[in-house]
Amino acid sequence: MITFVVFSIRRAWQGFWRNAVMSLAATATMVLMLMLLAGFWIIQTGLLAGLEFTEQKVEVVAYLQPNVTESQVTALRGEVEAMPQVDAVVYVTRDDALVRFQESMQAQGREDLTQYLDSNPLYASLEVKLVDPAGIRVVGDALREDPAVRNVINIEDLVDRVLTVTNILRTAGTVLLIVVGVICLFIIVNTIRLAVFARAEEIEIMRLVGASDAFIRWPFVFEGAFVGFLGAVITLAVLAAAAEPLSGFMVEFFRVLPLQVGSLTRDLVALVMGAGVGLGVLGSWVSVRTYLIR
Repeated sequence: MITFVVFSIRRAWQGFWRNAVMSLAATATMVLMLMLLAGFWIIQTGLLAGLEFTEQKVEVVAYLQPNVTESQVTALRGEVEAMPQVDAVVYVTRDDALVRFQESMQAQGREDLTQYLDSNPLYASLEVKLVDPAGIRVVGDALREDPAVRNVINIEDLVDRVLTVTNILRTAGTVLLIVVGVICLFIIVNTIRLAVFARAEEIEIMRLVGASDAFIRWPFVFEGAFVGFLGAVITLAVLAAAAEPLSGFMVEFFRVLPLQVGSLTRDLVALVMGAGVGLGVLGSWVSVRTYLIR
């Protein structure tokens, strides 16, 4: 078995360079397809990070009664934190709310009118961060029933619309990535099929002398793997050359999003290398199989 594999790899390497024009054409096509696939994947990764960031910002804000006691706040906070839909609860006192408002006015370059008031007009509040934005209605209803709560900001309809949009975009992005992958496979299969047809006479001679289908097929499969590997290496080299401006663009454009360039690079290398070798092997297998069953 090992001898056969070594023999197939050696024949694949010889076939790759014996038909250099077709091999390089297939490799060039592979590079273009992998660049397209990598580009769509990078865009989708940034989009999904944006959607996750948007969902993480969804929270329930409950304003408390002016005469609420510390014991009531502690009890309410404990009840809310025990809910499975809740990730964390932040208690904002009236003084904290006033400081936030003043800092906001200063950041906007607007005059702070609270300095002319005799007392703090703001209410204490609980800011409830959710595990999943879908739980906003349950948490909001529970807070409204507590007598210590003055009112709860109603953003349920907005959250429903955000979730609808994010689900549509996630689905559309995944479908688009699959469609691009199928198009890449179709083009690679047809490109390698041309290389197989160009060697039709060689294949016919091997069949006439009694060569098995496996003996004929596997060198082409390994040759497709070579094409995919070489295409992936060239694609990664191009992406590496553009890494600095590309990473700068990603950080600048998605600066508020939780993108980690290190993990993005690792996943991109795995995607390009896996897709390149996988498409090369699958394209060769389909092309040769189609020819052999004729």
